[in-house]
Amino acid sequence: MEIIFTKHAFERIGKRKILREEALNCVQFPDATHKKHGKHFFQKNIGRGTIEAVCEKKDYIKILTVYWV
Repeated sequence: MEIIFTKHAFERIGKRKILREEALNCVQFPDATHKKHGKHFFQKNIGRGTIEAVCEKKDYIKILTVYWV
């Protein structure tokens, strides 16, 4: 499935010093997932801490934002 980033997500991962590959890994191989208000939340421990990616799923996955949990 195709994974795309919003402009907002790119800005946030840069600001929060999260690598693009770490965000992709979070969505592709999450440690935990849940759905709330129509959005999908993926969590992944990346060694430096745990990140969460908020996404929309359609025919593709759109990463809306990524942050430290």
